[in-house]
Amino acid sequence: MKSLLKIFIIVAMISFPLSVNSQVKIDLKKQVITIDKNSKKDNPKDQNQGIQQKKEPQQNNQTQKDNGTKPPDENKTNPDTRSANQDQQSLQSFSKYDFIPGEKVILFDDFSQDAVGDFPALWSANAAGEINTLSIASGNWFNLNSTDGNYFLLKNVDFPKNFIIEFDIVPKKPGGRIAAGLILYTEDKYKEMDNNPHPGNSGIIISVEKENWNTLGYKTGESSQITGSSAVNPVEPEKVNHVIMWVQNRRLRIYHKSAKVLDMPTNLFDGTKLNRLCFRLSRGASCGSYISNFRITDAAPDMRSKLLTDGKLVTYGIYFDVNKDVVKPESYGTLKGIADVLKENAVVKVKIVGHTDSDGADAANMDLSKRRGASVKDALVKDFAIDASRLESDGMGETQPIAPNDTPVNKALNRRVELIKL
Repeated sequence: MKSLLKIFIIVAMISFPLSVNSQVKIDLKKQVITIDKNSKKDNPKDQNQGIQQKKEPQQNNQTQKDNGTKPPDENKTNPDTRSANQDQQSLQSFSKYDFIPGEKVILFDDFSQDAVGDFPALWSANAAGEINTLSIASGNWFNLNSTDGNYFLLKNVDFPKNFIIEFDIVPKKPGGRIAAGLILYTEDKYKEMDNNPHPGNSGIIISVEKENWNTLGYKTGESSQITGSSAVNPVEPEKVNHVIMWVQNRRLRIYHKSAKVLDMPTNLFDGTKLNRLCFRLSRGASCGSYISNFRITDAAPDMRSKLLTDGKLVTYGIYFDVNKDVVKPESYGTLKGIADVLKENAVVKVKIVGHTDSDGADAANMDLSKRRGASVKDALVKDFAIDASRLESDGMGETQPIAPNDTPVNKALNRRVELIKL
């Protein structure tokens, strides 16, 4: 009898972990849905892989302090949510990240000015949407809460010929293959919502999908369209994906997960002057997504001229996670550009200075900015072989703003790294 009891206990212990996978927890009282794909207690790395969408009223996170010198997309709402494998990636693994954001922030929206549960103030749509918070990332997220609809930025955007768009996207797991489409287009007369398949007079549709990237350039009067496609490093459901799109005249490049995933030399029709944008979910093909840290900058400043002639280079292309001082690998392109200038001008010395916005305690901002300045110096020495004797580092915290700290865009301008010629 005792032998049978022991066998029963052993069988129960072996079979129990198999019964707890793929749990879905729903707390109706708090209106919290937790999707936990791997909830085995003996594997702590798997315990936070699901998304927790919190719909209960919450205090606007503008009061949470960001303490940042990082570029605008990460300071408040881009925490260290990457997997263990991503954490181990070095700057060198991102050597194909050749883009360099410019010194002008054209647009930034992290939805920090919007209350949880509301529709974001700067956008309009013909479908459901609201601001949510997620368990896998801090800050506010725009929930494209539909599988069919268009979500328009209400204002015109004066896109230059050379610009970069960056945003974080968390695709939902159920539903179709498309996480979201981004449409950049031009219109002669402002129309709040143009729900035509190809809005405006010309533009480009960029489809961010779970298995592919697809692009389509169009223009009124043209009988054909310009298409592109790639299956390299698609976005992953229920994870934070940082997507970067670089438009240079007619050329489109897309970057994701340490690689250039698509490069189309002529993806826009000649003469296209973009001034509007929207996200699109296509009926029957989309799953819906959460969007945050949407940023547009001009691209590729003349680093040599800024540093050697003007004596100061302002950069938003050196990335940090929230409240951290470790330089993220996505900074490779900017750091390489700086290193190239220094290598070609061996007598030049520079001071690297971190800056924050006014959110957070003064002392904490000052400390973080100094640590980040030191981290940039260390990266240039360690990864790009710049002589440490040519570099100094410092941090000014929030004491030297270049814009009022009153809007997300202006705060984004203040979160920066400067290199000053000595």
